[in-house]
Amino acid sequence: MTSIESVTLDVADPAAAGHFYTVAFGLDTQIRLRASKAPTTGFRGFTLALTVSQPSTVDSLIATALDAGATTLKPATKSLWGYGGVVQAPDGTIWKIATSAKKDTGPATRQIDEIVLLLGVTDVAASKRFYLDQGLTVAKSFGRMYVEFATGSSPVKLALYRRRALAKDVGVAPDGTGSHRLMIGGDAGSFTDPDGFAWETTSPALTP
Repeated sequence: MTSIESVTLDVADPAAAGHFYTVAFGLDTQIRLRASKAPTTGFRGFTLALTVSQPSTVDSLIATALDAGATTLKPATKSLWGYGGVVQAPDGTIWKIATSAKKDTGPATRQIDEIVLLLGVTDVAASKRFYLDQGLTVAKSFGRMYVEFATGSSPVKLALYRRRALAKDVGVAPDGTGSHRLMIGGDAGSFTDPDGFAWETTSPALTP
């Protein structure tokens, strides 16, 4: 089963970005950083989502992200599917923090249950076929709207969403140009998908 071991973000200042992600979300090995000043404007075509267990955890992670320098794109609110909000990190990466629960069932924690990389693509069906050809396996599929791939015990999950729908979901305009400023590291090989998202082969993270 294909796994994604890490996501590398291209940032202007890796030290500052590293400090932000440690303070804001407590992330380390799953998010890698490298220096880049590749031109990019507007929506970069992807979102990273943190799935947690309850609303108080959403609030805690959003609060520390804002304290560390993030900006609000969508305040945390209840919806039909649960509770969540969207922030933009100082390096420009968009993060959605959400839970399917509408009420707390215990004390607030900082635990992140899943990290999901949502790629905004032009044609979900075509991108789905491309990834199947690369050896990935579909876990969930909703026609031409949304596809989630089976990535086993990987620290990062992968899903495809229509670009315009993803931009609307996180509260930004869908237009954007230049670099995605993203590299996906896993065992599927090195390639670039139809929407310009690049993959590289990485070794699995060592477990103590």
